[in-house]
Amino acid sequence: MQVLSSNTVTASGSGGIYGTNSSTDQHSKLMKRNFTVSTFVRKCLWNQCMQSSFSSGNLNVQRASKYKAKAGWLFKGGDKGLDASSERSESANEDLLIFFFQLDLATRVQYALNVEQYEIAKQLRNKLNEVEAEVIKLQDSKRGSTSKSEAQDKAISLIRLRADLQKAIEGEDYASAAKLRDEISNMEAESLAASAKALAFEKAEYAFRLGQKVRHKVFGYRAVICGMDPVCCESSEWMETAQVDKLSQGSSQPFYQALVDVHDDPNLVVTYVAEENLVAPEQPDLRRFDHPYIPILFYGTDSAGDFIPIKQLREKYNRPRHEVPIDPQDQEGDDSN
Repeated sequence: MQVLSSNTVTASGSGGIYGTNSSTDQHSKLMKRNFTVSTFVRKCLWNQCMQSSFSSGNLNVQRASKYKAKAGWLFKGGDKGLDASSERSESANEDLLIFFFQLDLATRVQYALNVEQYEIAKQLRNKLNEVEAEVIKLQDSKRGSTSKSEAQDKAISLIRLRADLQKAIEGEDYASAAKLRDEISNMEAESLAASAKALAFEKAEYAFRLGQKVRHKVFGYRAVICGMDPVCCESSEWMETAQVDKLSQGSSQPFYQALVDVHDDPNLVVTYVAEENLVAPEQPDLRRFDHPYIPILFYGTDSAGDFIPIKQLREKYNRPRHEVPIDPQDQEGDDSN
């Protein structure tokens, strides 16, 4: 995953998710302290969430100081066998942390306005605009917008290559013609892949929704959907580790960011799972579900036990609000009363 530039991302190392100090001087310091996303990921939200949610849990976290901790994100090699950790995703986790950072900046803007600190609010708003612009670029790159442009660029390149090939044949330069044929063949394959990815994002259909509780068919852990892509958007190295090529539908199927219940596995945190490996419970799952990101991403649970995503999360993935169907028996009971 790409990272936002240090000139774009601003984070506070003080208390709270990104720091909770609200005085003018501390806000000014907030504006001057810049980190890359990687630094931000490892020093900000992670430790705060973990300490508050499962202070008594036995987590695989290496504590560096009172206010920061570093999580073990190393993937196991494919030669050691496939296990649940093979689907753990650092890029998905960083994507969520960037999203939290946007939420925090927006909250700070509103707070500054509430206390009539308009200059600070303006500075924070400008920073938020910068972050949002960078996030849009990352999302476009990931979600097919650039794939569409790339496909168009490759189509133009193909026209030029074919013209060059014709000239080479007419000039009886068969060595150059052979090279050009290889280039055209490779370019056609790349163009087709870019077009297919762009089309997948435009016509995406998902079997699961944000906030829905699911179970992993292979590893058995419970999870909650917090993000989705119509095709696998992870790196080739990650796909090799997760053995995506051995899936019946490969990488050309929806993949989901999933928050794993800490009672099932406290070390997975966020996984990236193929649709074919997930299943929804047949009956409402009303059992307890714990994860440090739940209070930030969801309002609470509905009557079916699934989580209700916050508006900003639904807007991020352009998903509609889910309404739980009314049980006719419950409705009859209410009418009789």
